[in-house]
Amino acid sequence: MKTRKIEAFKIIGISVRTTNENNQAAKDIPALWQKFMSEGLLNAIPNKVDNDIYCLYTHYEKDHTKPYTTLLGCKVKTLDNIPEGMVGYEFEGGNYINLPAKGDLMNGAVYNKWLEIWGMNLNRAFTADFEIYGSKSQNPNDAEVDILISLK
Repeated sequence: MKTRKIEAFKIIGISVRTTNENNQAAKDIPALWQKFMSEGLLNAIPNKVDNDIYCLYTHYEKDHTKPYTTLLGCKVKTLDNIPEGMVGYEFEGGNYINLPAKGDLMNGAVYNKWLEIWGMNLNRAFTADFEIYGSKSQNPNDAEVDILISLK
């Protein structure tokens, strides 16, 4: 598996503190997506670099089995103007491996890929992992979503 260096970037969006325990994240993360899409927050984020949507997992208490923060938003040029109700985050970058999810987004393509990732023997850093919903994810029935996992 090929690793790559991801440079630092800034993101603005909405967030939730959640956990995979008792399937809590399976409720919280879809609710976050629902809010993001139904309230048109993509268009409310200032200074966007592009329209790719980032789903960032960070502030891990320990690993994926303990609480963490999920931030849904877009990469931005600056954190100088964060709209009310949103948060800004400065991602530090690091060494990553891309494990893309492919298939039907409505039938759990991304979630199923995470189940696979959790079972892999990766030297994970648990700093910030993220999904990128870009041009390859426009057709939800046949999408490709990049999932980038931080490595030590």
